[in-house]
Amino acid sequence: MPAPKVSQSSFERLSSEELDTHLNIQRYGDFVLTDAVRPSYDLQVIPQPGYRLDAYHDECSGSDVPVLMAAASREHLFDLFMDLLDPLGAEVKVVLETSHASQGGQHVDLCREHVELPILKSMLWDFEDLLLNDGCTGIAVLNTAVPYEVQFDEHKMLVVYGDPLSEFEQVLRSYGLKCQDDMSFITEAEHVHSSHDRHADLFEQMKLRLGMEG
Repeated sequence: MPAPKVSQSSFERLSSEELDTHLNIQRYGDFVLTDAVRPSYDLQVIPQPGYRLDAYHDECSGSDVPVLMAAASREHLFDLFMDLLDPLGAEVKVVLETSHASQGGQHVDLCREHVELPILKSMLWDFEDLLLNDGCTGIAVLNTAVPYEVQFDEHKMLVVYGDPLSEFEQVLRSYGLKCQDDMSFITEAEHVHSSHDRHADLFEQMKLRLGMEG
């Protein structure tokens, strides 16, 4: 029996010059990436703006939860994230995700309950650079009483869980994003993350501002 084929990374045989050139490409058509992530060298998925509706199967409850996944160009991304938080209500739970000191792609989650949304949003603006450009930092904001959850993950994708999602769709459409049933995202193919020491320092500052330990 022949040995199974091992898929090769599209980055595996690149010269340092080819790799640097690829990592420095920020724009694909009208879509501008943040510094956090880059697609595969062979562009298995070409970054584009838009969103897709899907469902997440909750193993605990056995139910399917509607989910909305979106990608937006850098110049709109942070404003869009902030506007998606408004339907959550006045008080929220915050989860910070970090993989700065992890091995093998694992990450650590840090939580803070009972945060007033206006105070949180004001603080998040102070860390816009970290949240936009660090490929090792993600954040989730949720209200379990509603229940809704908005994620701004390490790939700088926006993900919303809840039912119904119509109010969140209206926000996306106000930024010109269109629903695409067959849309693919960077996370669904090979990609690379980027981070810097200054981002790790900023993450520690943000963690302290939120009163988180860990």
